[in-house]
Amino acid sequence: MTNDPTRAFRLDGRVAVITGASSGIGAELARAFARAGAGVAVIARRADRLETLVSGLRAEGATALPVSLDVRDTAALPAAFDRITAELGVADILVNNAGIARVGSFLRASAAERDDSFAVNFDAAWDLSAEASRRMIAAARPGCIINIASVLALGAAPGYAAYAASKAALVQLTRCLALELQRHSIRVNGLAPGWFVTEMNDDWLTSPEGLDYLARTPARRAGRLEELVGPALLLASDAGSFINGVTLAVDGAHHAALA
Repeated sequence: MTNDPTRAFRLDGRVAVITGASSGIGAELARAFARAGAGVAVIARRADRLETLVSGLRAEGATALPVSLDVRDTAALPAAFDRITAELGVADILVNNAGIARVGSFLRASAAERDDSFAVNFDAAWDLSAEASRRMIAAARPGCIINIASVLALGAAPGYAAYAASKAALVQLTRCLALELQRHSIRVNGLAPGWFVTEMNDDWLTSPEGLDYLARTPARRAGRLEELVGPALLLASDAGSFINGVTLAVDGAHHAALA
């Protein structure tokens, strides 16, 4: 056979920017994209974690760049992307993964907590998408944006009002940007993970209460981080060239139970 359909999932010659990459989903996708051939710029606040991740990637022969940045700092984005362009080339894949989850009663939540959730989960994705897409357009370079939403953007659960609302807004932004950027050959899609064990939630998910909750979900378990890799590569690569404006749930059918 001369035609290998798996080649379409490769990212050779591409440059990916991944936020929230110091641990969890972001770090997992950074490793996967690098192994698929992309140059990878990883963004997070924890510089030491980024250096460790990048050192490991470089040891495997990958091209990787750590960028210590708070994604809420809009004024710092142009300089960060200038550095990425100078060292790796124009970014043509953006993964908006940085996020925070504050759990608590709606009636007790402060305006500051609500605003902080939107600043990280929605506003930063808006600003990063604008910066990245303008540079793709200026370079006449097709590309894609992947927004990491949540199962709680598709369904609801008590205690997550600010988080769920900010992630639902991100899903709607994904649809709007897909329509606006299509003419520039920039695709915009989302992933809506269910419960995956990360630093953000591991204390609860591994507790008796958390394990009991997982046992009552359709899959009866948490997802494994590697189970996000295939869907992410599909959306980032030529294998997904006609997928646009979609938010794909990767949650063991949890969204169906919440809807």
